[in-house]
Amino acid sequence: MAESKNQLTQSGVHLTRRRLLQASTALGAMVLTPWARADTNAPLIGKQRIQVSYGVRAGDVIQGRAMVWSRADRPARLLVDIATNSRFDNARQFRGAVALAESDYTAKLDVNDLPDDQQLFYRVVFEDVADPRIESEPIIGMFKTVPTQTRDVRFAWSGDVAGQGWGINPDIGGMRIFETMRQAEPDFFIHSGDSIYADNPIPAEQMLPDGHRWKNLTTEGKSKVADTLQDYRSNHAYNLLDDNLRRFNATVPMYAQWDDHEVYNNWSPGEHLPVDDPHAVKSANLLAARSQRAFGEYMPIRPINGNPDRIYTRFPYGPTMTLFRLDMRSYRGTNSENKQTKRSSEAAYLGDKQLLWLKQALRGSTATWKIIAADMPLGLIVTDQKQPIVTYENSSNGDGPPLGRELEIVDLLRFIKHNKIKNVVWLTADVHYTAAHYYDPDRAQFQDFAPFWEFVTGPLNAGTFGPNPLDNTFGPLVIFQKVPPAGQSNLAPTEGMQFFGQVDIDARSQELTVSLKDLAGQTLYRKTLQPDI
Repeated sequence: MAESKNQLTQSGVHLTRRRLLQASTALGAMVLTPWARADTNAPLIGKQRIQVSYGVRAGDVIQGRAMVWSRADRPARLLVDIATNSRFDNARQFRGAVALAESDYTAKLDVNDLPDDQQLFYRVVFEDVADPRIESEPIIGMFKTVPTQTRDVRFAWSGDVAGQGWGINPDIGGMRIFETMRQAEPDFFIHSGDSIYADNPIPAEQMLPDGHRWKNLTTEGKSKVADTLQDYRSNHAYNLLDDNLRRFNATVPMYAQWDDHEVYNNWSPGEHLPVDDPHAVKSANLLAARSQRAFGEYMPIRPINGNPDRIYTRFPYGPTMTLFRLDMRSYRGTNSENKQTKRSSEAAYLGDKQLLWLKQALRGSTATWKIIAADMPLGLIVTDQKQPIVTYENSSNGDGPPLGRELEIVDLLRFIKHNKIKNVVWLTADVHYTAAHYYDPDRAQFQDFAPFWEFVTGPLNAGTFGPNPLDNTFGPLVIFQKVPPAGQSNLAPTEGMQFFGQVDIDARSQELTVSLKDLAGQTLYRKTLQPDI
């Protein structure tokens, strides 16, 4: 490594949000029109340069480290330059792994020894394995490292991309909400799941209620439900054809989690699909294994303790907050009527190991705010309609005392209260509308918990639905919701009802403000929470 961490820090500058937006806007053009690297050899005559069609992305940023991702079109080695300015003065170069067919030519690199609380620029180049004189055009990205001192923090979250056949429509500018979120200048983005819809093929056209036609960009890989590993890879690759998403990925680091549509609708471990289902493969476990492999290849996610399949972990982000990323999909029991009276493997939701980890991690956190990124909301009823009887997709199972998967939530909420863990906020997506819920023990069937807030948002580029019915077990109260008009569902993105959430933590007051926003970036609802210190 040519430069030390201290040398990088000394050459760095602190960017205001206005200067950051100006830099990221200029960077957006670089992502789509890469510029040449000064020390790059000219391409050989008659030799085609390596193509990097899907851009770059960074993620899982922790103190001193970040994951950098990209994809080549042939066997090639990933090279990453890191600098504190877009001119790449005093850049450090990191030499990564070779992208091979076994990983669909994707490659990730865990860059380390990074300075704290700096806006960093990174430059990705692939070097041909067969002929190192052949390189790709450089692709530029940027991310902000984790602070160690108190400062203002802003981040965004949402989920649900390319669902219900609403894919990339060039006629309306593609997936425009990603540009809207980029303009909000978040320090990072939490992808709350349903990052792909592997069970939803993308047709060339869909009819809109007014008689107009929605026209999708299409690919062969998105023309059927996903069965093979390559099918799942094709779903991720499809989304990355969108210019807005690639610009967003290059300027906003991500913490990614998964939910059901990364595999298929409402899947649970051990499930077998019916004979008439369009999937050729009927085993949920086999489909999930293939999907998780593709998810790990295409998302900038870091293997945890050497385990590439583990998603749940925590991300300290300075003194003001810690993010707790959950996996509510991998460790659950099979979806059922969810009426078990005792904890069991059949009634598992987070599972014993993840639940124990979460309790210990929450109790050990010294951050002011504890942000729980959940795949699914706690108090909305989501049914799984694949069975002849009513079964449930999340923990809620209807009004009444806690049963089934709700017993894990009881354990967690009671633990939070009795251990005096303060300032816990839940963020989620999944239900394709946006809402603010206040959980009040005085309204609940189970009352041994401290009141808390849950904020729901999405979709990013999928059909809009809702509202879902409430389950009174934990006493949720709808403070705000934005849903389709009565009798309407699966609204197209052209209706403008695509949503994301923005969180701002003020350095001086430690107040946390949640803003629920729409496709145009308009704030629909805002709530400021005072810290209990």
